[in-house]
Amino acid sequence: MATLRRLRQVPRHLLVCEKSNFGDDKSRHRHLVETHYHNYRVSFLIPECGILSKELKSLVMETGAYYFVKNLPLHELITQEFINTFVKKGSCYALSYNTNIDEDNTVALLPNGKLILSLDKDTYEETGLQGRPSRYSGRKIMKFIISIDLMDLSFKLDSKKYERISWSFKEKKPLKFDFLLAWHHTGVGDSAMMSYFSSYGIQEHQPKVAVSTMTELQCPVLQSSELRGKPEAACSPGELLDWLGAVFSNAKLNNEPNNFISTYCCPQPSTVVAKACLCTITGFILPEKICLLLEQLCRYFDEPKLAPWVTLSVQGFADSPVSWRENEHGFQKGGEHLYNFVIFNNQDYWLQMAVGANDDCPP
Repeated sequence: MATLRRLRQVPRHLLVCEKSNFGDDKSRHRHLVETHYHNYRVSFLIPECGILSKELKSLVMETGAYYFVKNLPLHELITQEFINTFVKKGSCYALSYNTNIDEDNTVALLPNGKLILSLDKDTYEETGLQGRPSRYSGRKIMKFIISIDLMDLSFKLDSKKYERISWSFKEKKPLKFDFLLAWHHTGVGDSAMMSYFSSYGIQEHQPKVAVSTMTELQCPVLQSSELRGKPEAACSPGELLDWLGAVFSNAKLNNEPNNFISTYCCPQPSTVVAKACLCTITGFILPEKICLLLEQLCRYFDEPKLAPWVTLSVQGFADSPVSWRENEHGFQKGGEHLYNFVIFNNQDYWLQMAVGANDDCPP
């Protein structure tokens, strides 16, 4: 019975909301985008819009390539050549693919040069490297976290520390993973990563883009000054987030009696817009590209528009070892870590950040 009760419990989650203005010198919007490293889906919704502007369309279509490498030995990411070519000359991102954070060994490379390993107990002990217990292991510690600073390591390639790490990954406990890789840089050809990993059968991928126009969409009424919502006047950020989830899932919002799939309806007060444009980008999407998209959406209101607000929603990989910055991320029942901007026509914005049970509070 105790097991059944636990299964029926709704998993704990955290939702943090804040309000600011893009023109405010203390606004944190750019920092929070730049430190959410591993993003797999970006969606933006523009009410009272039937077609994307050429500026937005151009940005969407130029989100940038990412790469897939199968069975890549982990030691390839700590070589002097890799660090000098990619880590020091831009922002390099990597994430192990098809690995479950709560069951498997997982790896992530952050743009600051930190290599994060989330390892099971046996693998951790076999590597012989120093780490710390996972915060979400429970009473019996079964997962460990190892953090390796590649930038620091690159200045000490003749040190005992580097020799030990290299020996561990090459000989003592050779580890291989399927990796997603991406590199943000300036002044170097885009083919550099393809050439570097050519012996491993690297594949280039482009993000998938889906654009749809919805008609007669019932939208919640929002007021930028009412972060908690206001009865009969404006909806709250939590109600908006639920509504966005329904829209992204293409759920019906009218709670018809014969609809057995969804009983959800749009929060009140609401208004009906003639058209709304929804664009979704799926892949391995870099924070630098999301920053550009956010800036362009801010400029959307440079000219008068019927829309009072637009939204930009970003979802992270559920099995990434980190959420924001180097904060440890776990899965438990959902693995969610996401954020959503509501951009108002006066340049005010709401920022909503959500994580699941096995996560620190968003920054």
